[in-house]
Amino acid sequence: MITLADPLEHAHSCFGARVAVIDGECSITYAEFAERCARLAAGLTALGVQRGDRVALLSANGHRYMEAYFGLPAAGMVLVPLNTRLAPTELAHIVEHSGARVLITDRPAESLAGLVRHVIMIADDYERLIEESPPQPLAVELSPTDVAALYYTGGTTGLPKGVMLTHGNLIANAFNKIIACSLDGTDVFLGAPAMFHVAGIAPLTGLAWLGGRTVTVPMFDPALCLDVIALHGVTIFLPVPTMLAALVAEQRRQPRDVSSLRLLGHAGSAIAVELIRQAHEVFPDTELAQFYGATETSSVVTRLRHEEATLGTALAGSCGQPAVGVAIRTIRPDGQECDVGEVGEVIVRSNAVTIGYWNDAAATAAALRDGWYHTGDLGYLDDSRYLFVVDRAKDMIVSGGENVYSVEVEDALYRHAAVAEAAVFGVPDEKWGEAVHAIVVPHPGMSVTQEELRAHCRELIAGYKVPKAIDVSSEPLPKSGPGKILKRVLRDRFLNG
Repeated sequence: MITLADPLEHAHSCFGARVAVIDGECSITYAEFAERCARLAAGLTALGVQRGDRVALLSANGHRYMEAYFGLPAAGMVLVPLNTRLAPTELAHIVEHSGARVLITDRPAESLAGLVRHVIMIADDYERLIEESPPQPLAVELSPTDVAALYYTGGTTGLPKGVMLTHGNLIANAFNKIIACSLDGTDVFLGAPAMFHVAGIAPLTGLAWLGGRTVTVPMFDPALCLDVIALHGVTIFLPVPTMLAALVAEQRRQPRDVSSLRLLGHAGSAIAVELIRQAHEVFPDTELAQFYGATETSSVVTRLRHEEATLGTALAGSCGQPAVGVAIRTIRPDGQECDVGEVGEVIVRSNAVTIGYWNDAAATAAALRDGWYHTGDLGYLDDSRYLFVVDRAKDMIVSGGENVYSVEVEDALYRHAAVAEAAVFGVPDEKWGEAVHAIVVPHPGMSVTQEELRAHCRELIAGYKVPKAIDVSSEPLPKSGPGKILKRVLRDRFLNG
């Protein structure tokens, strides 16, 4: 049975001399990469880490992150990626909840040291472990049902839950990703989105199988990313929409040669149609694509290729059709399947769907029912099975008995030339139950008033959807580690005055 050890072994055997990863000035071939993974596993084994034990990783992107992603599961260990933007108390909850025995980190982590048996500092301790440990055989008695990683959800609605992704889940997603992105061995992937998020790591398994190359940067920076694309001939980049907006702004400010970039995808959260138009304007020779998914689905659920061709058509704003190997439905609150065009909860079935949440039977039972994962997203399917996600169930606003989908209002705001970031959410209202509230951040050097934005929205959407109030902020909106705008934080700030 195929596990995560197989793409690593395949890459070593078939593409050993090819460059696997470029990390700054460091260039590592697949042969070197595979050996480092085996040495890392051997070093951890010598420290007493056994099959099924959890190893936490708190680090910026880089070749060592990729070594842990491949090497630990291939040796039967369970990787626990930690969100580098979480507070110490949140990180401590994850380490304790997961029962991690070892922490690999590139930063001081005194608050976590007492929760684990060993702390391995990047780069000194890590490299010493690699140098002193003879490589050990990988893939000893592994099964596709073995848990490979615990990806803790971002905690936007409370304490994060540990999503159990098995070897089988991640292998299924690798196949889906290869097809969805048309990956091949000539591709050069830009590893800039945070690798502690499943979307940031999802393409790597397929790329290794094909002998492709990954170029990493420690964290997303639009200027650095464009420089790296030009320098290394990057062919694929998959940011979240907030990153894409920053990339568009930076390319406008200082254009680089991005002719190598064949696919500029986006995933992670809803996107405004206006941002798609702007991206196509700035990257006219690059294919745009949208990928919808979740941590619980190992990443890709639907894909919409050549998204730029949908502008001005009925498909504008769609997340696309189900990826190969994925089934989706929309259902009513009573569980009955929705009609074409009817908004309901999006549910998903595939071999890439999680087996559940770590030590949380109640959450598992609520999310996984009758073989389907219930996403909590609201959307509808057209007669060709194109999915349109209109909101998160918890973010839908009911104002005066009318449903208002925040994504639609945000799209209207983004169509104003001055708006760089926008977030829409519901706030309590004595008359209407909930009122539509918005916060926007203008582009640098630009200004806009609430009155101008409300007048702009009235030209595009129904009056009951127009925000009752719009705060114009000079500070960037709060975001999760993967780059999603944290509406819960904004809503709490509003309610707290």
